[in-house]
Amino acid sequence: MSHVAFLRSINVGGHNRVTMEALRGVFVGLGHGAVKTYVQSGNLWFTPVAVTDNVSVAAGIEAAILDKLGLSVPVVVRTRSALAEVVAAGPYPGADPSIVMVVLLRDAPSDAQIATLDPARSPPDECVVRGREVYCHCPRGFAKTKLTLDWLENRLGTVGTARNWRTVTTMAAGGQ
Repeated sequence: MSHVAFLRSINVGGHNRVTMEALRGVFVGLGHGAVKTYVQSGNLWFTPVAVTDNVSVAAGIEAAILDKLGLSVPVVVRTRSALAEVVAAGPYPGADPSIVMVVLLRDAPSDAQIATLDPARSPPDECVVRGREVYCHCPRGFAKTKLTLDWLENRLGTVGTARNWRTVTTMAAGGQ
C-alpha cells in the first residue's frame, strides 16, 4: 500500500452514503491493488495501477465514483511517504490529537492566498499552512471553530478534505 486516498464528505451526517465494500470495488475496478479502508469516512490505502501524478490518480477515482456510485466527491491522494512527512512536520507536538486536524489540499496555495488567512478569526484556534497541508489546532473543538473547511478552501483557492490528527497518523502508518 503505497498511496492513501481521502474522500471528502462521504458518510457524514447521513449524506453520500457509501459502503466500504462498494468503495473498495471502485478502486479494484480501476485496477488499483492492495485496497484497504479505514473507518467509514472515505480513507483508503492502495497501490495505484500505474505510477503517475497524484492529481491524475485522484481525478480517475473521482470519475469512477461518479460513474459507479453516482456521487460527485473530491478526492485527495498522497503517497504514504508524503503523508509521513506531513506527520513529521506537524506543528503541534504533544497536543491532544482530538483537537488537531489537518486539511489536505489538492494544490499548494500561493503566498498571497495564505496571507488572506486571518489569524484572529477564531481565537484561541490557530492554523499553519505548510505546503499542501493546513494544520489546525482548535482547543474548543472543531464544532466551535470558524476555521472551517469551506472558509479555508475559499481563501486558499483549492479543494481539500479535513482529517483529525489520529486519522492522519494512522493512515501514514498504514493502519498499524
